[in-house]
Amino acid sequence: MCRWFLPLLTTALFAANWKDDVLFRATFDGSVNAKTAAGDKTLYSAPTYKEPGKPGLEGSGVEHAKGAGRKGDALRFPVKNTKAVYFKAAQNFNSTEGTISFWLKLDPDQDLAPGFCDPLQVTDKAYNNSAIWVDFTKDDKPRHFRLGVFGALKAWNPNNLESDKNPAFSGRLAVVNKPPFTRDRWTHIAITYSGLGAATGTASLYLNGQIQGSSSPIKEIFDWDMANTTFRLGVNYVGLMDDLSTFRRPLTAKEVAELATGKW
Repeated sequence: MCRWFLPLLTTALFAANWKDDVLFRATFDGSVNAKTAAGDKTLYSAPTYKEPGKPGLEGSGVEHAKGAGRKGDALRFPVKNTKAVYFKAAQNFNSTEGTISFWLKLDPDQDLAPGFCDPLQVTDKAYNNSAIWVDFTKDDKPRHFRLGVFGALKAWNPNNLESDKNPAFSGRLAVVNKPPFTRDRWTHIAITYSGLGAATGTASLYLNGQIQGSSSPIKEIFDWDMANTTFRLGVNYVGLMDDLSTFRRPLTAKEVAELATGKW
């Protein structure tokens, strides 16, 4: 092999574009369904997460907000959302390592109703049982923003202790005490994770391209039932949501910063 070709080959190997690692992307521009998906592109809604969903937002109270997005359209949750609104995660989500990205626009202290609010959950069971989520706390002023990543409930919480009384729960969270959310601009959220289910799990939370914190080691198994795992949108949420994306690998800090510019 010619010597001049080796540097070119090395450069090519390390110049992979993170945009090529997208598994799923719902921009909500022109349609509530995803633009890109390795699996199902359809957005579903239902009265609860225990009932079968149907395509679209009819009856959910959630709106397809034309022109309200970062560049085009968005989802608007005009009042506290208690309905099931979701995409199916099968093939659209890497359960062991990856990145989740989306945008929110709200004032948590002015817009949200009392109680916890989870703008996004990825699970087939509950927030504490094989799940990835972010939430706004219920009592703090300002409301804190948190990342939680938990495997099988019986593995990490065998005595089924209440979350607020369980150090195994609170010690796992990445917490932002004064998050930058506002009604006047979009805030970018990214979650990177790796090693889930392999006793080497880690997860990190980014806001507007800057790392905010990481979880403690995630050692338990994850018993995802991928046929029933969903991206649950806007649980108790009030505000706007835009551009939900997943990637097949954890993006680097530099790549997350590029993603947060919104120039793609």
